[in-house]
Amino acid sequence: MSVYPIILSQTKFAHKENLNYPFEERAMQFGDGVYEVIRIYNGNFYLIEEHVDRFFRSAEAVKIKLPFTKNELTSLLNNLLLKNSLTTDAKLYLQVSRGSATRDHLFPADVDANIYAYIQDQARNTSALNDGVKTITHPDVRWEYCYIKSLNLLPNVLAKQTASENGAYEAILHKNGIVTECSSSNVYLIKDGIIYTHPTTKNILHGCVRMQVEKFAKDLNIPLKEEPFTVDDISQADEIFLTSSTSEVLPIVTVDDTQIGNGIPGHLTRLLQNAYENDIKTLTSNKVEQTS
Repeated sequence: MSVYPIILSQTKFAHKENLNYPFEERAMQFGDGVYEVIRIYNGNFYLIEEHVDRFFRSAEAVKIKLPFTKNELTSLLNNLLLKNSLTTDAKLYLQVSRGSATRDHLFPADVDANIYAYIQDQARNTSALNDGVKTITHPDVRWEYCYIKSLNLLPNVLAKQTASENGAYEAILHKNGIVTECSSSNVYLIKDGIIYTHPTTKNILHGCVRMQVEKFAKDLNIPLKEEPFTVDDISQADEIFLTSSTSEVLPIVTVDDTQIGNGIPGHLTRLLQNAYENDIKTLTSNKVEQTS
């Protein structure tokens, strides 16, 4: 995936080859920072307000002071789209660290946060969306503050790599048999026409697409309960799907070599996918109306 040439560095725009930080940088040495990934369709941000809100929540949770308001950050990110002449499907990566300072576990005094954002091509995974994917289950060994979108992702990386080594798209994480989420997405189980997903606690990331799926389910009159389900419940599921900004609403058809339902994406998952597609179309059409 190619990276577009113009990046956001602090509150300025620069060519990506000119981005440099000192080697004593707290993101590199401590994972001391937070991030966001924002989906772009046809050159338009999807759920940007929700992502910016979560970025500020994460920064506040780890006591990083941001040098702009939510509106100012949104304006900067929109300008980044314009400067890169975005018209295709892509994703934006946004990161802030506590800054550059002599290595010490204590917060450095009077140091500015380091902020950057860049855009990368990201085509939609239509084959996976149409056919569904295989997943595995994996113990959830992460810390207790998963609602913070922090840079400390080594357990997620290891789980995702284990899934890949087993020919799977994702790893469904569980603590003492209770399913939490996936290594980089939220996960849902459907049984008898009801959607189940882990409650919104500190143990999971409060996904932006997850919030949108809740709205879709309400509009479609599909009951959605924030109730935990277990690894043992998976084999009895009618449907399972996952959500994230890059995976969208993605059907799961196999878990640990166990077929889910009849082995093809289920009816309710398809309804939610259609709702997501319509939401993208609405976003694009509204953008056209605003600029015409």
